[in-house]
Amino acid sequence: MILPLSLENVTLEIDGTPLVKDVSCTFEAGARTMILGANGAGKSLLLRLCHGLLKPTTGSVHWHGALGRDPARFQAMVFQRPVMLRRTVAANIAYALKLKDIAKADRPALIEEALSHTGLLRLADTPARVLSSGEQQKLALARAWALNPEVLFLDEPTANLDPAATYAVETIINAIDAAGTRIVMTTHDLSQARRLADEVLFLHRGRLVEQASADKFFDNPDNDIAKEFIKGDLMWWRHGRNVRAPGEARLPPRHRRVRGGGAKPKRNKS
Repeated sequence: MILPLSLENVTLEIDGTPLVKDVSCTFEAGARTMILGANGAGKSLLLRLCHGLLKPTTGSVHWHGALGRDPARFQAMVFQRPVMLRRTVAANIAYALKLKDIAKADRPALIEEALSHTGLLRLADTPARVLSSGEQQKLALARAWALNPEVLFLDEPTANLDPAATYAVETIINAIDAAGTRIVMTTHDLSQARRLADEVLFLHRGRLVEQASADKFFDNPDNDIAKEFIKGDLMWWRHGRNVRAPGEARLPPRHRRVRGGGAKPKRNKS
């Protein structure tokens, strides 16, 4: 087990702009964590720092249980818009297993198991790029699940999906969790966070301002900004004026005005 994962005074600057600011937290085994926050809060960036795709400008990210092992071999990440290779559904998973140096003799059984768990077995020989958005996201989860990761990072995995596809993806996430994989996920959907979260990390302008159990966060948060966010009244200061915003922006200075708790507009990834 590579957990716990600790972030100590982590700051990330891009082009001189601090986007994640002095974040300290620890991810223990067992709980499902949802990372919430308004537009540009740094949720996706924090997820990438945890996964190792980004290196902090200052501070440290440490896997305490790695003990000389490469943590990258024991974790996986699924993005909002998964990349599908120009090959079949089964071959997409086979390639991921190859990259992780999984024995070739073991791959067919792992592929079949992952596709069966995610309801994609009948599509094993279908080109991945002709799948629907929901099916592609299920394939991304199957590809990650086949690796048997100890930790799975999910960056808004249902942001572009309809309710039926969202339900299917959440069902798979629950199954991955039940199989023993630690889930850390960003989402804009407060209802989804209520359904899935054991604990919540709430970010505001790059800072971690509240970390609490899901029940505590949604019923009685300590932070006033978190209270406004839950009510859909969080105001975000941009370009000299306040705008309403829980969505997710890419990086400054490109910003979009979005309404918290309502329909999801098109938006850039953070």
